[in-house]
Amino acid sequence: MPKTAISTCALDCPDACSVLVQLDEAGRATRLRGNPNHAFTQGFLCAKVTRYLDRVYHPDRLLHPLRRTPSGFERTTWDEALDSIAARLRRIADNYGAEAILPYSYAGTMGYLNGSGMDRRFFHRLGASRLDRTICSSAGGAGLTEALGNRLGIDPRDFAHSRLIIAWGANILATNVHLWPFIVDARRRGARFVVIDPIRTKTAALADVHLAPHPGSDLALALGLVHVILRDNLQDRDYLDRYTAGLASLAERAAGYPPERVEQLTGIPAAAVEQLARDYATIQPAAIRLNYGVQRSERGGRAVHAIALLPALTGAWRHQGGGLLLSTSGAFAVNRAALERPDLQPQPTRLINMSEFGDALTRLDSPPVKALVVYNSNPAAIAPDQNRVRMGLARPDLFKVVIEQFMTDTALAADYVLPATTFLEHTDLYFAYGHYELQLARPALAPPGEARSNVEIFRALAHRMGFTDPCFGDSDDDMIRALLDTPSPYLDGITLERLESEHSVPLNLPRLPFADGGFGTPDGRCNLSGDLLEYTPPVESRFGPASPYPLELISNKTADGMNSTFGNRPEVDAEAALLDLHPTDAQARQIADGALVEVFNGRGAVRLRARIGDAVRPGVVRASAVRWGANVNVLTSQRLTDIGGGPTFYNCLVDVRPCTE
Repeated sequence: MPKTAISTCALDCPDACSVLVQLDEAGRATRLRGNPNHAFTQGFLCAKVTRYLDRVYHPDRLLHPLRRTPSGFERTTWDEALDSIAARLRRIADNYGAEAILPYSYAGTMGYLNGSGMDRRFFHRLGASRLDRTICSSAGGAGLTEALGNRLGIDPRDFAHSRLIIAWGANILATNVHLWPFIVDARRRGARFVVIDPIRTKTAALADVHLAPHPGSDLALALGLVHVILRDNLQDRDYLDRYTAGLASLAERAAGYPPERVEQLTGIPAAAVEQLARDYATIQPAAIRLNYGVQRSERGGRAVHAIALLPALTGAWRHQGGGLLLSTSGAFAVNRAALERPDLQPQPTRLINMSEFGDALTRLDSPPVKALVVYNSNPAAIAPDQNRVRMGLARPDLFKVVIEQFMTDTALAADYVLPATTFLEHTDLYFAYGHYELQLARPALAPPGEARSNVEIFRALAHRMGFTDPCFGDSDDDMIRALLDTPSPYLDGITLERLESEHSVPLNLPRLPFADGGFGTPDGRCNLSGDLLEYTPPVESRFGPASPYPLELISNKTADGMNSTFGNRPEVDAEAALLDLHPTDAQARQIADGALVEVFNGRGAVRLRARIGDAVRPGVVRASAVRWGANVNVLTSQRLTDIGGGPTFYNCLVDVRPCTE
């Protein structure tokens, strides 16, 4: 008889949806839909996940281990693959030291167990190099922590109570769609909706006001808002006195950012800066949905820091529907040390920044990287400076193992490709960075072919390597219990048994996290210090050093994709093959709508199809990231953000020229 299973979407998205899996009598999934009983999912899924069964049952899905031969890939057995991989890793560790082995992974799954569980134990015990996982959110996380002391924000459901909502670097309809119904509710009650984004996204097109700053100038805009609020005495003095520190320093810094100067730095008219500052300070509750687009620039970490100060300046944290939301991940204070076991390291090992992956493969020495194990990621497509990354991956002396569901760019470069399960086919525990529900999911489907979970694969590799530590025998449930063994009050009373029964359990978090202070800083106060908030134009911007490349490239996320996860879908590839240009820039280069163009800079060139319109302002071009094969990351650099060591994808200078079909 048909039945329904409950799962959790594992994709790298703040929504972490609760998913109902409809099964036929043979146990085959026939439909996915949003769980109507989940407080945030509210019964619907995004278009990406609605079609996820196409991925699960796709004829190109990897079902068996593969090994490279002189004539291509051939099927092999799990025993042969694991034995050969273990033998090669042992030989490399003996000859070069274990730090010559590098794991590379990110958020291909947001599950604790398959994202950072047995794999971390394995590489810690091995003594491999550690990966600094900076590719997405590290700069913003550093900025938010500098200001607030932790990664918390308002409950997303409280946006329904806001009277002013600012989406700052947040294309909500494409990357956080389950927040949208709460914004719609607020607007029905009269809330004003402002979008700050260099691109006229679908979200921006629906705003009451769209402000398009120059890429990477958000710090200057935030300081301009502070300037007006303090100049006009619109701050909440009682909140500032009770719960903040460093106001004098911030005031001194903001004094140098009057609206007229902010207009020069950001391109936003001084009058619009004035209006936004007054509205934000006087319309309560006011909420800011800050997203990670802001921090993908050279000044991105400090920009997040400055923006995160605004709710304290106006006392917005006091009100339901007031405050700021970048990430909720800090509330999921599970026992990660018990899961990942860093104590297994024989000694502290070197840390390699994944945003400098190309250099790690081509320039790093003492020792060089001689073995690479990739899972939950596709660095050949998503890492900056793609040509250098691919040069490194092509090294004949680099041993490469890739754990995957499809034959991605990175898998094509591998010596061994191991088939991985999807989130519908294994047990995991899920946090969220866009709401406060902890979720457990059991397998809804049997793994197809010979696919195995990451937990199983690394447990088996540990056995082949001769690791006898008891933790490598832990079951999935053992690992979950270890995660939940935490003194955090946020998880008090949340047990495996309760998760088994309820599937999704809310954390014990105050609905208004900073209404009465309680910041995670050492003194418990919001850190308003402006000492480190000085804005200078990014190196790769029209306002930086002289450059032969006059256009600023923004490579934001595709609406139908998820980083490179769905790069095999034709509609995702078609979207990522377009370059948006303003008519002024197109006319100056004699480029017609729909023409094939070459986008280039000193790092390389990529061919895209021109789409001319008002999605971008003059001097800015946009190409969605990322497609399989050569993509915009041919053009992006390995330069890092001001804090957090993140990539600067959105500070990238290029030029464009027509080319022949």
